[in-house]
Amino acid sequence: MFTQIKNKIDRQLIAFVKDIDKNYSLSKFSPLLFKSIKDFVLRDGKRVRPILFVIGYLGFAKKPAPNLYTGALSIELLHDFMLVHDDIIDKSDTRRSKPSMHKMLNDYLKGFKKVKFNGQDLSIVVGDVMFALAIRAFLSINVDMKRKEEGLKKLIEAALYTGSGEFLELVYSLKDIGKITKEDIYKVYDYKTACYTFACPLSTGALLAGVNQRQAELLFKYGIYLGRAFQIKDDILGMFSEEAKTGKSALTDLKEAKKTVLIWHAYNNSSRENKAKIKQILTKKNAAVKDLLVMRKAIMEAKSLDYAKKEVVGLLRKSQDILSLSRIKPRYKNILHHYAQQILTL
Repeated sequence: MFTQIKNKIDRQLIAFVKDIDKNYSLSKFSPLLFKSIKDFVLRDGKRVRPILFVIGYLGFAKKPAPNLYTGALSIELLHDFMLVHDDIIDKSDTRRSKPSMHKMLNDYLKGFKKVKFNGQDLSIVVGDVMFALAIRAFLSINVDMKRKEEGLKKLIEAALYTGSGEFLELVYSLKDIGKITKEDIYKVYDYKTACYTFACPLSTGALLAGVNQRQAELLFKYGIYLGRAFQIKDDILGMFSEEAKTGKSALTDLKEAKKTVLIWHAYNNSSRENKAKIKQILTKKNAAVKDLLVMRKAIMEAKSLDYAKKEVVGLLRKSQDILSLSRIKPRYKNILHHYAQQILTL
């Protein structure tokens, strides 16, 4: 089922790109702008968010709404918009194993002399255009206007919460690791990742299908716990996997001094010597591979990897308990159950 939905979304994404060019003549207005957007949004991706959007809808509706799959693209385009801006903040040159948007545009600008702006400047604008396209995609879905209004509020909520989570994460990077709590970290996880990756797509789809607020909130809460677990797994992969597997540098989080559950637990369960090393690495302007190795060693000595894995298991269990209360069709409940097990396997 996941594969079938994904294939439909991929086909619809190609059609949507052609459609926006037809309606807005972007390729004539600016071939560079259109090519940049087309290249970025059509890259291979898991399409988790639009898939969950569709599942949230089909789990309660009798049949697919007209333009359901185009509407689902809204959350994918919102994701792309955030990735473009996120890569600028993280100073990351790769995304999905290809050059990030600002890297592509910086490469383009190398052919010009005395340029007064850079690829980052252009990328901010490209991201803004992607956000507009996300709203355009959402409005295409043909459902009752009251339902559409409720769904649009959720989509806006996803953008608002994710931006707030990004802001909070940056502010927390300025704080001493010793003053960061587990609750602080989960607040960032909830706002920056869980909300727009799991909670909002599912609850938005359900609201468009006409469910009551109680059922929508259950799916939202389910998504928050699932998102927390997913982010912890992502932190583990980011710390211990190679770039070829994750599609981004393993040094990205360290360079940004991001406070993760792994690092928080390691700091609070380390010797004085390791605490000093962790603090030193987090305050460095440019972390290097040797710093990554030191951090990995400190995490292992504090048994923080085991702790993080147990957190994933516990959060998964909580999410499944909440899902059991949902009135979503059994078929889709089973799909979500198996999907969660699959993505959280370490």
